[in-house]
Amino acid sequence: MQKHCWHENIAVAITVTNSEGTIIEMNQKAADTFSKSGGKTLIGKNILDCHPPKAQEKIKQLSQNKQTNVYTVEKKGVKKLIYQTPYFEHGEYAGLVEFSFEIPEQLPHFIRE
Repeated sequence: MQKHCWHENIAVAITVTNSEGTIIEMNQKAADTFSKSGGKTLIGKNILDCHPPKAQEKIKQLSQNKQTNVYTVEKKGVKKLIYQTPYFEHGEYAGLVEFSFEIPEQLPHFIRE
């Protein structure tokens, strides 16, 4: 069966770790985003080694408590929504996934009932 790599070339950066925090997968957008840090050569490295102490503590908390963390950032005029969440395999904690979405300058907001 052919593996579908739909996530490889979408305009969302996706980084995946295993339960020990080792980066096991990055799509091309994530590799481009972190190119100055090594891009896809980060696969196999611990996610904690890629972050400052304050962020390391947050990542540890997310892993230990199986929590989701959502926030926005702005760097060089580009706003992003960061969504970090645990994923599970066979009911067991398997690691964290980080999605990084660029937020358009004008973002429509709809209220639906």
